[in-house]
Amino acid sequence: MYRIAAIGDKDSICGFAALGIHTFTEDDPQEAARKIRHMSESDYGVIFITEKLAAQIPGEIDRFREQPLPSIVLIPGVSGNTGAGMANVSKSVEQAVGSDIVG
Repeated sequence: MYRIAAIGDKDSICGFAALGIHTFTEDDPQEAARKIRHMSESDYGVIFITEKLAAQIPGEIDRFREQPLPSIVLIPGVSGNTGAGMANVSKSVEQAVGSDIVG
């Protein structure tokens, strides 16, 4: 069975622990990238990451776009929604079906 993780600043991800999701408090982009690589080699199927942190490691996020697992999902943080999460979902849908179904 696959595990689910959330990575980002403490205030943005603390609620995920109540759902049984493994949480990793991280503000340093290089350390976040390292943790994501480690989780990808473990049995994590879904990794939630705050938009702010993901924006600092776009290459690492893109690295997993073509892979079936883990699925990396951008979530808004306490500082607000940048729209990056929705753009990421739209990009994935467009890639999967060949056209933008949202626009």
